[in-house]
Amino acid sequence: MQKIAIEQIPGRASLAPVRVGEISIDEAAIARETQYHPAESAGDARYKAARALVVRELLRQRAGQLGLAVEGESNIEVSIAALLERELEVPEPSEADCRRFHAAHAERFSEPTRLRVRHILLAAAPDDAEARDTGYRLGETLITQLSECPERFTEFAQRHSACPSKDKGGELGWLAPGQTVPELDRALQHLATGLHARPLASRYGWHLVSLDAREEGRALPYDAVAERVRHSLREQATRRALRHYLLALEDDIGIQGFRLDEQADGSLMQ
Repeated sequence: MQKIAIEQIPGRASLAPVRVGEISIDEAAIARETQYHPAESAGDARYKAARALVVRELLRQRAGQLGLAVEGESNIEVSIAALLERELEVPEPSEADCRRFHAAHAERFSEPTRLRVRHILLAAAPDDAEARDTGYRLGETLITQLSECPERFTEFAQRHSACPSKDKGGELGWLAPGQTVPELDRALQHLATGLHARPLASRYGWHLVSLDAREEGRALPYDAVAERVRHSLREQATRRALRHYLLALEDDIGIQGFRLDEQADGSLMQ
């Protein structure tokens, strides 16, 4: 069966005229909002923008019904905050709930594995095939020499690296997951200690990597992360409450040309 990209599905990429109650949301407004909703396709960005405007208009109208509206476009957020403070009921997680959640998701509240890393960046743009080929071959040569004389890493970093870390002999220090470019970050998690045997690719070029030490992550006891656990559960509860509240407003006020989805709460939670 032939697969169709999401952005080519008419219902996703091309929305019907949108109305919330008696108020229309025109194409110009959606186009202006789109810049705040990056996505993999223009259709998805437009969809997210329309959803954000629909949610905002639902809440604005409900605030008006309750006499909470404040005059002026810049004060809409004030009205919405007052509305949610009044109408949104978010249950506070109990101590037992928090302890159960921590026991079931201990990995989320652990200290991350840390890696002490040195690297030499041989710069090459992703679309420059010649530079990437040249950089890879240079990387192989340098790795061969470093295998024989590891003490030359600092010298090679200062001579060849395009990273500012070259002034420190290529030292990146202790890295936790997410602290370097994603493709290199993923590769580092699987390396053994020592000089890696081949150059590693990233969008910036080739990295010659020496993993000098590894500190494994460890689970933290509940008492050390209790507030983080409580915050996670409170955020989950807030998302659920927002979703139900918005869907109820959709039924009450009415929306034409759009249907709220499971991410209806997203623009408010950001």
